[in-house]
Amino acid sequence: MKTILPRISEWSWFSEEKQLNFNGHLLAVGEHRILVDPPPMSTSDMAITRQGGSPDYIILTNRDHEREAVHLRQAFNCQVMAPELDAKEMTLPIDKTFKDGELLPGGIWVVHLSHQKSPGESAFFLQQGKGVLIVGDGVIGHPPGSLRLLPPEKYANIAQAREGLRRLLKYTFDSLLVGDGTSILTGAKPVLEHLLGHE
Repeated sequence: MKTILPRISEWSWFSEEKQLNFNGHLLAVGEHRILVDPPPMSTSDMAITRQGGSPDYIILTNRDHEREAVHLRQAFNCQVMAPELDAKEMTLPIDKTFKDGELLPGGIWVVHLSHQKSPGESAFFLQQGKGVLIVGDGVIGHPPGSLRLLPPEKYANIAQAREGLRRLLKYTFDSLLVGDGTSILTGAKPVLEHLLGHE
């Protein structure tokens, strides 16, 4: 668990299968402490997380990022929120669903991304500093300092998927925090523009 931006910490768990870090993020926003897409936590990460008060929410970007949500919901006695379009396909009970354009606790905006691997795939936008975007399976931070899409076979139509991601470019952001791979803490928007093609 390390602080990567003001009031935002990140911890990682290495996936041997994917050969990538799976990242979780702890957001201390407003009066809330929120976990995003949490992978396994070490004992020390759990202790650090509790230092400022236990998280009150876990928010998930998509149906495939349940990860350790069941265990951590119990450990921290918090609620789980997930995309409305994915909730019915998830194995854990969801306390609250959200949809595009919704404002979540702590001032987190939901950005639905169409034509992705899962129907509810969402990113989160924070108007903090120069702007922060948090993505799940929308883009992968690999190799470090760059971004890529999932393999083509993960999409029904990769051209439509790429177009769906382009709405992220409407936001002003400097940092892009990824669920898989390596987050880009500064200068992230030009990297995403390069990946998606900028008009």
